[in-house]
Amino acid sequence: MSNNIREQLMAKTANLPTPADFKEGGKKDKGGRGPQTMPGITSALAAAQLRIQELESKGVDTEIAVNSIVPNPWQPRRQFNESKLSELARSIAEAGLLQAVTVRRVGETFQLVAGERRWRAHKLLNRETIRGVVIECSDQDMAAYALMENVTRDDLSDYEIAIAVRRAESEFPNRTRLAEVMGVTRNELYKFLAFDDLPDFVKRDLDLTPSVLGANSAQDIANVLKKTGEPGLKALKELWSLVLGGDLAQTKVGASITAQVSRGLAASDAGGRSILKIFAGKVQAGSITKDVKGLTFKFKAGVMTEEQESELREHIGKMFSVRPE
Repeated sequence: MSNNIREQLMAKTANLPTPADFKEGGKKDKGGRGPQTMPGITSALAAAQLRIQELESKGVDTEIAVNSIVPNPWQPRRQFNESKLSELARSIAEAGLLQAVTVRRVGETFQLVAGERRWRAHKLLNRETIRGVVIECSDQDMAAYALMENVTRDDLSDYEIAIAVRRAESEFPNRTRLAEVMGVTRNELYKFLAFDDLPDFVKRDLDLTPSVLGANSAQDIANVLKKTGEPGLKALKELWSLVLGGDLAQTKVGASITAQVSRGLAASDAGGRSILKIFAGKVQAGSITKDVKGLTFKFKAGVMTEEQESELREHIGKMFSVRPE
């Protein structure tokens, strides 16, 4: 099973209807196939796309200066495939722009709602303008569409989605509503949020290589660190280079931290523990154990005479205050 939660969710919602299954106005076409699993990512994307289509129908077509456009601030993608962008640029150079970008006006600039790859391809071609549709769009619609358009992309990592989720969170009244918009359960949403609980040194590396860690493993590691504290953090620091180098599977990091912490505790206990065995002739009569918890005297039943036991008690009584219970 894939550790990437996006892939797992997409698999669960593979049979959900697409925007083409809906009639204008958002009603399900009775002749189409009904959803197999609800709610889900694909159905949420369909709703988001229909919302954008509704806004575009009321928008204004125009030529917009490429340099006056900025990305959607809720865009989750941190890396763009340069070869695919170059391929798109060549296609636009040969056949023209088949679909206008969608933007909203913010002051003197335009924020992209949809079509960032088309805009970036125009920049590669050094085009001065691009055909666009200017619409009225709320922050919540912007955040929702940025999430839904990108969460279905096969080259987007869980970490990139997690960053977008955090950015979008303030636009929704609560996490339940955010989860509904994304088409995921609250538990699935919390897996994305688990990246926040990872140490800074892990997140710095994820900023550079976001696909190194999926949301399932991120949540597993975060939970282990909460249980193991500073020893767990130290263990992760030692193990993390193995993950980056591909020598330790991300799915095994949590268990490896737990094992390393356990070995450390066992070694600590063993290092501070000493046992002195006591013999009566050739038979072991008892032991004196010293460890981090204290000093323990143990004698087997019947190995001491009453006189010896009385003498031992008297000796201890001289050293400490003894009170019978």
